[in-house]
Amino acid sequence: MFKDLRDYYWKHRWWLYMSIVFLIIATGLGVAYPILLGNLIDDINMGRFDRVIELSLLVVSFITLKAAFQYGHGFTGTRFGNTIAYNMRNTLYKKLQQLSFQYYDRAKTGDLMSRLTADLDGIRGFMAFGFAQFLNVFVMVAVGMITMGIINWKLMLISLIPMPLLALRALQFERHVHPAFRAIRVSMGKLNTAAQENITGMRAVKSFANEPFEVDKFVSVNEDYQDKNVHASKIWAKFFPVMEFLANTSIVILIAAGGLFVIYDVISIGELVSFSSLIWYIIGPMWGLGFHINMYTQAKASVERIKEITDHPVHIKGIEGAKHLDRDEFKGEVEFKNVTFHYPDNPPALKDISFHAYPGKIIGILGGTGAGKSTLVQLLMRAYDIQSGQILFDGHDIRTLTPESVRKQIGFVFQETFLFSSTIRNNIAYGRDEATMEDVIEAAKLACAHDFIMELPEGYDTIVGERGLGLSGGQKQRLAIARALVFDPKIIVFDDSTSAVDMKTEHEIQRALQNAMKGRTTFIIAHRISSLKHADEILILDRGEIVQRGTHEELIQVPGYYRDTYDIQFGDLPEEIRYKVQARGGAVNE
Repeated sequence: MFKDLRDYYWKHRWWLYMSIVFLIIATGLGVAYPILLGNLIDDINMGRFDRVIELSLLVVSFITLKAAFQYGHGFTGTRFGNTIAYNMRNTLYKKLQQLSFQYYDRAKTGDLMSRLTADLDGIRGFMAFGFAQFLNVFVMVAVGMITMGIINWKLMLISLIPMPLLALRALQFERHVHPAFRAIRVSMGKLNTAAQENITGMRAVKSFANEPFEVDKFVSVNEDYQDKNVHASKIWAKFFPVMEFLANTSIVILIAAGGLFVIYDVISIGELVSFSSLIWYIIGPMWGLGFHINMYTQAKASVERIKEITDHPVHIKGIEGAKHLDRDEFKGEVEFKNVTFHYPDNPPALKDISFHAYPGKIIGILGGTGAGKSTLVQLLMRAYDIQSGQILFDGHDIRTLTPESVRKQIGFVFQETFLFSSTIRNNIAYGRDEATMEDVIEAAKLACAHDFIMELPEGYDTIVGERGLGLSGGQKQRLAIARALVFDPKIIVFDDSTSAVDMKTEHEIQRALQNAMKGRTTFIIAHRISSLKHADEILILDRGEIVQRGTHEELIQVPGYYRDTYDIQFGDLPEEIRYKVQARGGAVNE
Protein backbone atom coordinates (compact mmCIF):
# COMPACT_ATOMS: atom_id res chain seq x y z
CA MET A 1 0.00 0.00 0.00
CA PHE A 2 2.89 2.36 0.78
CA LYS A 3 4.33 1.60 -2.64
CA ASP A 4 1.03 2.56 -4.27
CA LEU A 5 0.86 5.80 -2.26
CA ARG A 6 4.53 6.76 -2.61
CA ASP A 7 3.90 9.63 -5.03
CA TYR A 8 1.54 11.27 -2.55
CA TYR A 9 3.73 11.23 0.57
CA TRP A 10 7.39 10.89 -0.42
CA LYS A 11 8.14 14.62 -0.30
CA HIS A 12 6.48 14.81 3.11
CA ARG A 13 7.84 11.58 4.60
CA TRP A 14 9.67 13.45 7.38
CA TRP A 15 6.34 14.18 9.01
CA LEU A 16 5.80 10.41 9.23
CA TYR A 17 9.30 9.81 10.54
CA MET A 18 8.84 12.45 13.23
CA SER A 19 5.45 11.03 14.16
CA ILE A 20 6.95 7.56 14.61
CA VAL A 21 9.94 8.85 16.61
CA PHE A 22 7.71 10.90 18.93
CA LEU A 23 5.47 7.90 19.49
CA ILE A 24 8.40 5.56 20.24
CA ILE A 25 9.85 8.06 22.74
CA ALA A 26 6.45 8.46 24.39
CA THR A 27 6.17 4.67 24.59
CA GLY A 28 9.62 4.40 26.16
CA LEU A 29 8.80 7.09 28.70
CA GLY A 30 5.62 5.24 29.52
CA VAL A 31 7.66 2.23 30.67
CA ALA A 32 9.24 4.36 33.39
CA TYR A 33 5.88 4.84 35.11
CA PRO A 34 5.28 1.20 36.22
CA ILE A 35 8.94 0.81 37.22
CA LEU A 36 8.87 3.96 39.38
CA LEU A 37 5.49 2.93 40.79
CA GLY A 38 6.92 -0.46 41.79
CA ASN A 39 9.93 1.20 43.44
CA LEU A 40 7.63 3.58 45.28
CA ILE A 41 5.56 0.70 46.67
CA ASP A 42 8.68 -1.20 47.73
CA ASP A 43 10.12 1.88 49.46
CA ILE A 44 6.89 2.44 51.37
CA ASN A 45 6.67 -1.25 52.22
CA MET A 46 10.24 -1.15 53.57
CA GLY A 47 9.69 2.09 55.50
CA ARG A 48 11.81 4.33 53.26
CA PHE A 49 9.39 7.26 53.25
CA ASP A 50 12.04 9.86 52.45
CA ARG A 51 11.96 8.88 48.76
CA VAL A 52 8.16 9.17 48.34
CA ILE A 53 8.15 12.84 47.33
CA GLU A 54 11.19 12.38 45.08
CA LEU A 55 9.68 9.39 43.25
CA SER A 56 6.26 11.05 43.01
CA LEU A 57 7.77 14.14 41.37
CA LEU A 58 9.76 11.92 39.05
CA VAL A 59 6.58 10.08 38.00
CA VAL A 60 4.84 13.40 37.31
CA SER A 61 7.84 14.55 35.26
CA PHE A 62 7.85 11.42 33.13
CA ILE A 63 4.09 11.63 32.59
CA THR A 64 4.38 15.31 31.55
CA LEU A 65 7.23 14.57 29.19
CA LYS A 66 5.30 11.66 27.70
CA ALA A 67 2.29 13.92 27.12
CA ALA A 68 4.51 16.40 25.27
CA PHE A 69 5.81 13.72 22.91
CA GLN A 70 2.29 12.36 22.41
CA TYR A 71 1.24 15.86 21.36
CA GLY A 72 4.15 15.92 18.89
CA HIS A 73 3.05 12.53 17.55
CA GLY A 74 -0.52 13.73 17.13
CA PHE A 75 0.47 16.96 15.40
CA THR A 76 2.98 15.45 12.95
CA GLY A 77 0.77 12.42 12.26
CA THR A 78 -2.24 14.61 11.51
CA ARG A 79 -0.13 16.82 9.25
CA PHE A 80 1.15 13.78 7.38
CA GLY A 81 -2.28 12.17 6.91
CA ASN A 82 -3.98 15.37 5.80
CA THR A 83 -1.17 16.15 3.36
CA ILE A 84 -1.58 12.74 1.73
CA ALA A 85 -5.38 13.16 1.55
CA TYR A 86 -4.92 16.64 0.02
CA ASN A 87 -2.51 15.37 -2.64
CA MET A 88 -4.67 12.33 -3.44
CA ARG A 89 -7.82 14.42 -3.66
CA ASN A 90 -6.18 16.79 -6.15
CA THR A 91 -4.75 13.91 -8.21
CA LEU A 92 -8.04 12.04 -8.21
CA TYR A 93 -10.01 15.11 -9.26
CA LYS A 94 -7.49 15.88 -12.00
CA LYS A 95 -7.76 12.29 -13.27
CA LEU A 96 -11.55 12.58 -13.35
CA GLN A 97 -11.13 15.58 -15.67
CA GLN A 98 -8.89 13.54 -17.96
CA LEU A 99 -11.09 10.45 -18.25
CA SER A 100 -13.03 10.19 -21.49
CA PHE A 101 -16.73 10.14 -22.27
CA GLN A 102 -16.42 6.37 -22.51
CA TYR A 103 -15.65 6.18 -18.77
CA TYR A 104 -18.53 8.44 -17.75
CA ASP A 105 -20.95 6.49 -19.92
CA ARG A 106 -20.80 3.78 -17.22
CA ALA A 107 -19.58 5.60 -14.09
CA LYS A 108 -22.01 6.38 -11.28
CA THR A 109 -21.85 9.78 -9.64
CA GLY A 110 -22.68 8.54 -6.13
CA ASP A 111 -19.93 5.94 -6.26
CA LEU A 112 -17.38 8.52 -7.42
CA MET A 113 -18.43 10.85 -4.60
CA SER A 114 -17.97 8.01 -2.11
CA ARG A 115 -14.41 7.48 -3.31
CA LEU A 116 -13.65 11.19 -3.09
CA THR A 117 -14.92 11.38 0.50
CA ALA A 118 -15.26 8.18 2.55
CA ASP A 119 -12.43 6.26 0.88
CA LEU A 120 -9.98 9.15 1.08
CA ASP A 121 -10.91 9.70 4.72
CA GLY A 122 -10.17 6.04 5.50
CA ILE A 123 -6.71 6.38 3.93
CA ARG A 124 -6.09 9.65 5.77
CA GLY A 125 -6.95 8.06 9.15
CA PHE A 126 -4.61 5.13 8.67
CA MET A 127 -1.71 7.19 7.34
CA ALA A 128 -2.10 9.79 10.08
CA PHE A 129 -2.24 7.44 13.09
CA GLY A 130 -2.91 3.85 12.09
CA PHE A 131 0.48 3.07 10.60
CA ALA A 132 2.49 4.64 13.45
CA GLN A 133 0.30 2.85 15.99
CA PHE A 134 0.75 -0.39 14.05
CA LEU A 135 4.54 -0.04 14.27
CA ASN A 136 4.19 0.92 17.92
CA VAL A 137 2.65 -2.49 18.59
CA PHE A 138 6.03 -4.10 17.96
CA VAL A 139 7.86 -1.40 19.92
CA MET A 140 5.59 -1.81 22.93
CA VAL A 141 5.84 -5.59 22.86
CA ALA A 142 9.65 -5.45 22.60
CA VAL A 143 10.05 -2.82 25.33
CA GLY A 144 7.55 -4.58 27.58
CA MET A 145 9.19 -7.99 27.19
CA ILE A 146 12.71 -6.63 27.74
CA THR A 147 11.67 -4.75 30.88
CA MET A 148 9.72 -7.70 32.26
CA GLY A 149 12.62 -10.00 31.42
CA ILE A 150 15.00 -7.81 33.41
CA ILE A 151 12.68 -7.99 36.44
CA ASN A 152 12.07 -11.76 36.16
CA TRP A 153 12.28 -13.62 32.87
CA LYS A 154 10.60 -16.76 34.26
CA LEU A 155 7.45 -14.90 35.29
CA MET A 156 7.48 -13.16 31.91
CA LEU A 157 7.48 -16.45 29.99
CA ILE A 158 4.75 -17.94 32.18
CA SER A 159 2.55 -14.84 31.82
CA LEU A 160 2.88 -14.72 28.04
CA ILE A 161 1.80 -18.30 27.33
CA PRO A 162 -1.54 -17.18 25.74
CA MET A 163 0.11 -14.44 23.61
CA PRO A 164 0.93 -16.56 20.51
CA LEU A 165 -2.72 -17.67 20.36
CA LEU A 166 -3.84 -14.05 20.71
CA ALA A 167 -1.56 -12.96 17.85
CA LEU A 168 -2.74 -15.85 15.67
CA ARG A 169 -6.38 -14.92 16.28
CA ALA A 170 -5.65 -11.31 15.30
CA LEU A 171 -4.11 -12.40 12.00
CA GLN A 172 -7.09 -14.66 11.27
CA PHE A 173 -9.33 -11.67 11.94
CA GLU A 174 -7.52 -9.63 9.25
CA ARG A 175 -8.04 -12.28 6.58
CA HIS A 176 -11.77 -12.36 7.23
CA VAL A 177 -12.46 -8.69 7.79
CA HIS A 178 -10.72 -7.23 4.70
CA PRO A 179 -13.21 -8.66 2.15
CA ALA A 180 -16.04 -7.58 4.44
CA PHE A 181 -14.87 -3.97 4.54
CA ARG A 182 -14.30 -3.87 0.79
CA ALA A 183 -17.90 -5.04 0.33
CA ILE A 184 -19.02 -2.25 2.67
CA ARG A 185 -17.21 0.36 0.56
CA VAL A 186 -18.81 -0.94 -2.65
CA SER A 187 -22.25 -1.00 -1.02
CA MET A 188 -21.77 2.55 0.26
CA GLY A 189 -21.06 3.68 -3.31
CA LYS A 190 -24.34 2.10 -4.45
CA LEU A 191 -26.18 3.78 -1.59
CA ASN A 192 -24.76 7.19 -2.51
CA THR A 193 -25.63 6.61 -6.16
CA ALA A 194 -29.24 5.76 -5.33
CA ALA A 195 -29.60 8.89 -3.20
CA GLN A 196 -27.89 11.13 -5.75
CA GLU A 197 -29.99 9.87 -8.67
CA ASN A 198 -33.19 10.30 -6.70
CA ILE A 199 -32.38 13.87 -5.67
CA THR A 200 -31.25 14.79 -9.19
CA GLY A 201 -34.35 13.27 -10.76
CA MET A 202 -36.84 14.44 -8.13
CA ARG A 203 -38.96 16.29 -10.69
CA ALA A 204 -39.37 13.14 -12.75
CA VAL A 205 -40.15 11.13 -9.62
CA LYS A 206 -42.90 13.49 -8.55
CA SER A 207 -44.22 13.91 -12.09
CA PHE A 208 -44.92 10.18 -12.26
CA ALA A 209 -46.01 9.93 -8.61
CA ASN A 210 -43.33 7.27 -8.25
CA GLU A 211 -42.22 8.10 -4.71
CA PRO A 212 -43.14 4.64 -3.30
CA PHE A 213 -41.00 2.93 -5.96
CA GLU A 214 -38.04 5.19 -5.18
CA VAL A 215 -38.46 4.57 -1.46
CA ASP A 216 -38.51 0.80 -2.04
CA LYS A 217 -35.43 1.06 -4.28
CA PHE A 218 -33.55 3.03 -1.64
CA VAL A 219 -34.65 0.67 1.10
CA SER A 220 -33.25 -2.22 -0.96
CA VAL A 221 -29.76 -0.72 -1.32
CA ASN A 222 -29.91 0.51 2.27
CA GLU A 223 -30.67 -3.03 3.42
CA ASP A 224 -27.69 -4.28 1.41
CA TYR A 225 -25.46 -1.70 3.11
CA GLN A 226 -26.88 -2.73 6.48
CA ASP A 227 -26.33 -6.42 5.72
CA LYS A 228 -22.70 -5.77 4.78
CA ASN A 229 -22.13 -3.91 8.04
CA VAL A 230 -23.90 -6.63 10.03
CA HIS A 231 -21.70 -9.23 8.36
CA ALA A 232 -18.59 -7.26 9.38
CA SER A 233 -20.00 -6.95 12.91
CA LYS A 234 -20.48 -10.71 13.06
CA ILE A 235 -16.81 -11.16 12.23
CA TRP A 236 -15.94 -8.80 15.07
CA ALA A 237 -18.30 -10.65 17.40
CA LYS A 238 -16.76 -13.96 16.41
CA PHE A 239 -13.13 -13.00 16.96
CA PHE A 240 -12.99 -10.37 19.69
CA PRO A 241 -14.51 -12.35 22.61
CA VAL A 242 -11.86 -15.03 22.04
CA MET A 243 -9.15 -12.37 21.91
CA GLU A 244 -10.45 -10.81 25.13
CA PHE A 245 -10.56 -14.23 26.81
CA LEU A 246 -6.94 -14.92 25.88
CA ALA A 247 -5.87 -11.49 27.15
CA ASN A 248 -7.64 -11.97 30.49
CA THR A 249 -6.19 -15.48 30.76
CA SER A 250 -2.73 -13.94 30.67
CA ILE A 251 -3.70 -11.62 33.57
CA VAL A 252 -5.03 -14.54 35.59
CA ILE A 253 -1.81 -16.49 35.00
CA LEU A 254 0.25 -13.44 36.06
CA ILE A 255 -1.72 -12.96 39.28
CA ALA A 256 -1.51 -16.66 40.19
CA ALA A 257 2.16 -17.15 39.31
CA GLY A 258 3.21 -13.68 40.50
CA GLY A 259 1.47 -14.21 43.82
CA LEU A 260 3.45 -17.41 44.38
CA PHE A 261 6.67 -15.63 43.38
CA VAL A 262 5.98 -12.95 46.02
CA ILE A 263 5.14 -15.55 48.70
CA TYR A 264 8.42 -17.33 48.07
CA ASP A 265 10.37 -14.01 47.90
CA VAL A 266 11.35 -14.48 44.27
CA ILE A 267 10.07 -10.96 43.49
CA SER A 268 8.85 -8.08 45.62
CA ILE A 269 5.30 -6.71 45.80
CA GLY A 270 6.46 -3.59 43.92
CA GLU A 271 7.91 -5.73 41.15
CA LEU A 272 4.61 -7.62 40.87
CA VAL A 273 2.79 -4.29 40.56
CA SER A 274 5.28 -3.24 37.88
CA PHE A 275 4.66 -6.56 36.13
CA SER A 276 0.88 -6.09 36.24
CA SER A 277 1.29 -2.72 34.49
CA LEU A 278 4.00 -3.83 32.06
CA ILE A 279 2.03 -6.85 30.86
CA TRP A 280 -0.46 -4.43 29.32
CA TYR A 281 2.38 -3.24 27.12
CA ILE A 282 2.04 -6.67 25.52
CA ILE A 283 -1.64 -7.52 26.03
CA GLY A 284 -2.81 -4.07 24.91
CA PRO A 285 -1.01 -4.12 21.54
CA MET A 286 -1.95 -7.75 20.91
CA TRP A 287 -5.56 -7.08 21.82
CA GLY A 288 -5.56 -3.80 19.89
CA LEU A 289 -3.91 -5.47 16.92
CA GLY A 290 -7.41 -6.24 15.67
CA PHE A 291 -8.33 -2.54 15.73
CA HIS A 292 -5.15 -1.60 13.87
CA ILE A 293 -5.75 -4.38 11.35
CA ASN A 294 -9.34 -3.14 11.01
CA MET A 295 -8.12 0.38 10.19
CA TYR A 296 -5.52 -1.03 7.82
CA THR A 297 -7.99 -3.24 5.95
CA GLN A 298 -10.37 -0.31 5.50
CA ALA A 299 -7.51 1.81 4.18
CA LYS A 300 -6.35 -1.04 1.94
CA ALA A 301 -9.85 -1.45 0.49
CA SER A 302 -10.02 2.32 -0.05
CA VAL A 303 -6.65 2.41 -1.81
CA GLU A 304 -7.81 -0.34 -4.15
CA ARG A 305 -10.95 1.65 -5.01
CA ILE A 306 -8.97 4.86 -5.54
CA LYS A 307 -6.45 3.04 -7.77
CA GLU A 308 -9.32 1.80 -9.95
CA ILE A 309 -9.70 5.44 -10.99
CA THR A 310 -6.08 6.64 -10.95
CA ASP A 311 -4.93 3.57 -12.91
CA HIS A 312 -7.83 3.68 -15.34
CA PRO A 313 -6.51 4.21 -18.87
CA VAL A 314 -7.19 7.56 -20.55
CA HIS A 315 -8.74 6.46 -23.82
CA ILE A 316 -8.52 9.85 -25.50
CA LYS A 317 -5.10 11.46 -25.41
CA GLY A 318 -2.70 13.05 -27.82
CA ILE A 319 -0.08 10.81 -29.37
CA GLU A 320 3.57 11.51 -28.67
CA GLY A 321 4.47 14.71 -30.43
CA ALA A 322 0.80 15.71 -30.92
CA LYS A 323 0.49 19.25 -32.24
CA HIS A 324 -1.24 21.97 -30.27
CA LEU A 325 -3.40 23.89 -32.71
CA ASP A 326 -3.55 27.57 -31.80
CA ARG A 327 -6.72 29.54 -32.38
CA ASP A 328 -5.04 31.77 -34.92
CA GLU A 329 -3.82 28.77 -36.92
CA PHE A 330 -7.22 27.11 -37.20
CA LYS A 331 -9.58 28.05 -40.01
CA GLY A 332 -12.46 25.69 -39.31
CA GLU A 333 -12.24 23.22 -42.21
CA VAL A 334 -13.61 19.77 -41.22
CA GLU A 335 -13.57 16.60 -43.29
CA PHE A 336 -14.85 13.11 -42.46
CA LYS A 337 -13.27 10.35 -44.58
CA ASN A 338 -14.98 6.96 -44.43
CA VAL A 339 -15.47 7.21 -40.68
CA THR A 340 -16.77 4.15 -38.84
CA PHE A 341 -17.36 4.08 -35.09
CA HIS A 342 -19.02 1.80 -32.57
CA TYR A 343 -19.40 1.95 -28.80
CA PRO A 344 -17.86 -0.93 -26.78
CA ASP A 345 -19.84 -4.15 -27.15
CA ASN A 346 -22.30 -2.51 -29.56
CA PRO A 347 -22.89 -2.59 -33.32
CA PRO A 348 -21.54 0.35 -35.38
CA ALA A 349 -23.18 3.66 -34.55
CA LEU A 350 -21.68 5.26 -37.69
CA LYS A 351 -20.70 3.49 -40.90
CA ASP A 352 -18.52 4.88 -43.69
CA ILE A 353 -19.41 8.56 -43.09
CA SER A 354 -17.84 11.04 -45.52
CA PHE A 355 -18.44 14.79 -46.00
CA HIS A 356 -16.45 18.01 -46.31
CA ALA A 357 -17.28 21.23 -44.42
CA TYR A 358 -15.40 24.33 -45.51
CA PRO A 359 -15.03 27.40 -43.25
CA GLY A 360 -18.33 29.25 -43.05
CA LYS A 361 -20.33 26.26 -44.31
CA ILE A 362 -23.50 25.15 -42.49
CA ILE A 363 -24.07 21.40 -42.22
CA GLY A 364 -27.53 20.25 -41.18
CA ILE A 365 -28.04 16.77 -39.74
CA LEU A 366 -31.43 15.06 -39.64
CA GLY A 367 -32.47 11.57 -38.67
CA GLY A 368 -34.56 9.47 -36.37
CA THR A 369 -33.72 8.48 -32.80
CA GLY A 370 -30.57 6.37 -32.66
CA ALA A 371 -29.54 7.31 -36.20
CA GLY A 372 -26.11 8.51 -34.99
CA LYS A 373 -26.59 12.29 -35.12
CA SER A 374 -25.18 13.13 -31.67
CA THR A 375 -22.44 10.55 -32.06
CA LEU A 376 -21.26 12.23 -35.27
CA VAL A 377 -20.81 15.66 -33.68
CA GLN A 378 -19.28 14.19 -30.51
CA LEU A 379 -16.57 12.68 -32.67
CA LEU A 380 -15.74 16.23 -33.77
CA MET A 381 -14.59 17.06 -30.23
CA ARG A 382 -12.88 13.69 -30.01
CA ALA A 383 -15.12 12.44 -27.26
CA TYR A 384 -14.32 8.98 -28.63
CA ASP A 385 -11.74 7.55 -31.00
CA ILE A 386 -12.99 6.16 -34.30
CA GLN A 387 -12.29 2.57 -35.36
CA SER A 388 -11.54 3.35 -39.00
CA GLY A 389 -11.36 6.29 -41.35
CA GLN A 390 -10.12 9.82 -40.67
CA ILE A 391 -11.41 13.08 -39.23
CA LEU A 392 -9.41 16.04 -40.52
CA PHE A 393 -9.17 19.54 -39.06
CA ASP A 394 -7.58 21.87 -41.61
CA GLY A 395 -6.01 18.79 -43.20
CA HIS A 396 -4.60 17.50 -39.87
CA ASP A 397 -5.73 14.10 -38.64
CA ILE A 398 -7.56 14.85 -35.40
CA ARG A 399 -5.53 12.13 -33.66
CA THR A 400 -2.31 14.04 -34.32
CA LEU A 401 -3.66 17.09 -32.46
CA THR A 402 -3.98 17.50 -28.71
CA PRO A 403 -7.60 16.95 -27.58
CA GLU A 404 -7.53 20.24 -25.65
CA SER A 405 -6.61 22.32 -28.69
CA VAL A 406 -9.33 20.62 -30.75
CA ARG A 407 -12.03 21.26 -28.15
CA LYS A 408 -10.95 24.88 -27.74
CA GLN A 409 -12.01 25.45 -31.37
CA ILE A 410 -15.57 24.15 -30.90
CA GLY A 411 -18.56 25.86 -29.31
CA PHE A 412 -20.88 23.03 -28.32
CA VAL A 413 -24.54 23.56 -27.41
CA PHE A 414 -25.73 20.26 -25.99
CA GLN A 415 -29.22 18.87 -26.26
CA GLU A 416 -29.38 18.66 -22.46
CA THR A 417 -28.37 22.03 -21.04
CA PHE A 418 -26.25 22.04 -17.90
CA LEU A 419 -25.79 25.25 -15.93
CA PHE A 420 -23.63 25.68 -12.85
CA SER A 421 -24.83 27.02 -9.51
CA SER A 422 -23.45 30.48 -10.16
CA THR A 423 -24.43 33.80 -11.70
CA ILE A 424 -25.81 34.01 -15.20
CA ARG A 425 -22.77 36.07 -16.17
CA ASN A 426 -20.38 33.34 -14.96
CA ASN A 427 -22.37 30.66 -16.77
CA ILE A 428 -22.21 32.52 -20.06
CA ALA A 429 -18.51 33.35 -19.65
CA TYR A 430 -17.63 29.77 -18.68
CA GLY A 431 -14.71 28.59 -20.80
CA ARG A 432 -13.44 32.08 -21.54
CA ASP A 433 -11.95 33.61 -18.41
CA GLU A 434 -11.01 36.85 -20.14
CA ALA A 435 -14.56 37.54 -21.36
CA THR A 436 -15.69 41.07 -20.51
CA MET A 437 -19.18 42.12 -19.52
CA GLU A 438 -19.61 43.54 -23.02
CA ASP A 439 -18.73 40.16 -24.53
CA VAL A 440 -21.27 38.45 -22.29
CA ILE A 441 -24.05 40.87 -23.16
CA GLU A 442 -23.29 40.67 -26.89
CA ALA A 443 -23.46 36.86 -26.80
CA ALA A 444 -26.70 36.98 -24.80
CA LYS A 445 -28.26 39.32 -27.36
CA LEU A 446 -27.26 37.02 -30.20
CA ALA A 447 -28.94 34.13 -28.36
CA CYS A 448 -32.06 36.24 -27.66
CA ALA A 449 -31.41 35.88 -23.93
CA HIS A 450 -30.65 39.49 -22.97
CA ASP A 451 -34.27 40.59 -22.56
CA PHE A 452 -35.34 37.86 -20.14
CA ILE A 453 -32.05 38.20 -18.21
CA MET A 454 -32.70 41.89 -17.62
CA GLU A 455 -36.15 41.03 -16.28
CA LEU A 456 -34.60 38.91 -13.52
CA PRO A 457 -34.14 40.52 -10.07
CA GLU A 458 -30.35 40.77 -10.25
CA GLY A 459 -29.95 40.72 -14.03
CA TYR A 460 -26.68 39.11 -15.06
CA ASP A 461 -25.75 38.69 -11.38
CA THR A 462 -28.77 36.46 -10.72
CA ILE A 463 -27.77 33.13 -9.21
CA VAL A 464 -29.33 30.24 -11.10
CA GLY A 465 -30.20 27.19 -9.04
CA GLU A 466 -28.48 23.84 -9.24
CA ARG A 467 -28.46 22.61 -12.87
CA GLY A 468 -30.25 25.84 -13.85
CA LEU A 469 -33.41 25.17 -11.88
CA GLY A 470 -35.63 28.24 -11.78
CA LEU A 471 -35.30 28.84 -15.51
CA SER A 472 -37.47 27.42 -18.24
CA GLY A 473 -36.07 24.92 -20.73
CA GLY A 474 -35.99 27.57 -23.46
CA GLN A 475 -34.21 30.06 -21.21
CA LYS A 476 -31.55 27.52 -20.29
CA GLN A 477 -31.00 26.66 -23.94
CA ARG A 478 -30.57 30.31 -24.85
CA LEU A 479 -27.98 30.69 -22.08
CA ALA A 480 -26.18 27.63 -23.43
CA ILE A 481 -26.15 29.18 -26.91
CA ALA A 482 -24.77 32.42 -25.47
CA ARG A 483 -22.07 30.43 -23.68
CA ALA A 484 -21.01 28.82 -26.97
CA LEU A 485 -20.95 32.18 -28.77
CA VAL A 486 -18.94 34.07 -26.15
CA PHE A 487 -16.32 31.37 -26.58
CA ASP A 488 -15.76 32.76 -30.08
CA PRO A 489 -15.18 29.33 -31.66
CA LYS A 490 -14.25 28.53 -35.24
CA ILE A 491 -16.80 25.68 -35.21
CA ILE A 492 -20.28 25.80 -33.66
CA VAL A 493 -22.33 22.69 -32.98
CA PHE A 494 -26.03 22.95 -32.14
CA ASP A 495 -27.22 19.54 -30.93
CA ASP A 496 -30.99 20.02 -31.15
CA SER A 497 -30.38 23.18 -29.13
CA THR A 498 -33.66 24.93 -29.95
CA SER A 499 -35.91 22.00 -29.13
CA ALA A 500 -37.15 23.63 -25.90
CA VAL A 501 -38.15 26.97 -27.43
CA ASP A 502 -41.31 27.82 -29.32
CA MET A 503 -41.16 28.23 -33.08
CA LYS A 504 -41.35 32.01 -32.93
CA THR A 505 -38.39 32.21 -30.52
CA GLU A 506 -36.55 29.66 -32.63
CA HIS A 507 -37.03 31.86 -35.67
CA GLU A 508 -35.73 34.89 -33.73
CA ILE A 509 -32.69 32.94 -32.54
CA GLN A 510 -31.95 31.66 -36.03
CA ARG A 511 -32.20 35.14 -37.46
CA ALA A 512 -29.87 36.48 -34.76
CA LEU A 513 -27.42 33.64 -35.32
CA GLN A 514 -27.03 34.38 -39.02
CA ASN A 515 -24.35 36.96 -38.27
CA ALA A 516 -22.77 34.78 -35.56
CA MET A 517 -22.38 31.88 -37.98
CA LYS A 518 -20.65 33.95 -40.66
CA GLY A 519 -17.11 32.70 -41.17
CA ARG A 520 -17.67 29.80 -38.81
CA THR A 521 -18.26 26.17 -39.69
CA THR A 522 -21.63 25.25 -38.21
CA PHE A 523 -23.25 21.89 -37.51
CA ILE A 524 -26.94 21.85 -36.70
CA ILE A 525 -28.77 18.78 -35.45
CA ALA A 526 -32.50 19.33 -35.47
CA HIS A 527 -35.84 17.61 -35.89
CA ARG A 528 -37.53 20.66 -37.39
CA ILE A 529 -37.17 21.36 -41.08
CA SER A 530 -37.28 25.07 -40.27
CA SER A 531 -33.98 24.78 -38.40
CA LEU A 532 -32.22 23.12 -41.34
CA LYS A 533 -33.62 24.71 -44.48
CA HIS A 534 -30.90 27.40 -44.65
CA ALA A 535 -28.06 24.83 -44.37
CA ASP A 536 -25.57 24.58 -47.23
CA GLU A 537 -25.75 20.78 -47.00
CA ILE A 538 -28.14 18.53 -45.12
CA LEU A 539 -27.12 14.99 -44.16
CA ILE A 540 -29.89 12.45 -43.56
CA LEU A 541 -28.76 9.66 -41.24
CA ASP A 542 -30.41 6.30 -40.80
CA ARG A 543 -28.85 3.55 -38.64
CA GLY A 544 -25.47 5.24 -38.78
CA GLU A 545 -25.35 5.72 -42.56
CA ILE A 546 -25.89 8.78 -44.77
CA VAL A 547 -28.93 7.84 -46.85
CA GLN A 548 -29.60 11.30 -48.34
CA ARG A 549 -27.66 14.52 -48.72
CA GLY A 550 -28.23 17.87 -50.41
CA THR A 551 -29.82 21.29 -49.87
CA HIS A 552 -33.37 21.85 -48.71
CA GLU A 553 -34.52 22.62 -52.24
CA GLU A 554 -32.90 19.46 -53.60
CA LEU A 555 -34.16 17.11 -50.90
CA ILE A 556 -37.70 18.39 -50.97
CA GLN A 557 -37.96 17.31 -54.60
CA VAL A 558 -37.11 13.63 -54.07
CA PRO A 559 -38.94 10.95 -52.07
CA GLY A 560 -37.30 9.98 -48.82
CA TYR A 561 -36.97 10.69 -45.12
CA TYR A 562 -36.52 14.43 -45.58
CA ARG A 563 -39.65 14.97 -47.66
CA ASP A 564 -41.62 12.66 -45.38
CA THR A 565 -40.59 14.78 -42.41
CA TYR A 566 -41.49 17.94 -44.27
CA ASP A 567 -44.94 16.59 -45.13
CA ILE A 568 -45.55 15.62 -41.49
CA GLN A 569 -44.60 19.08 -40.23
CA PHE A 570 -46.23 21.21 -42.93
CA GLY A 571 -48.49 18.92 -44.92
CA ASP A 572 -51.69 19.87 -43.08
CA LEU A 573 -51.30 23.61 -43.71
CA PRO A 574 -53.03 25.35 -46.63
CA GLU A 575 -50.65 25.96 -49.50
CA GLU A 576 -50.57 29.74 -49.13
CA ILE A 577 -49.77 29.48 -45.39
CA ARG A 578 -47.24 26.71 -46.04
CA TYR A 579 -45.46 29.08 -48.41
CA LYS A 580 -45.34 31.78 -45.71
CA VAL A 581 -44.07 29.25 -43.15
CA GLN A 582 -41.23 28.23 -45.45
CA ALA A 583 -40.43 31.84 -46.22
CA ARG A 584 -40.37 32.74 -42.49
CA GLY A 585 -38.39 29.70 -41.41
CA GLY A 586 -41.25 27.91 -39.70
CA ALA A 587 -42.50 30.63 -37.32
CA VAL A 588 -46.29 30.99 -37.31
CA ASN A 589 -48.12 33.53 -35.17
CA GLU A 590 -51.39 32.41 -33.73
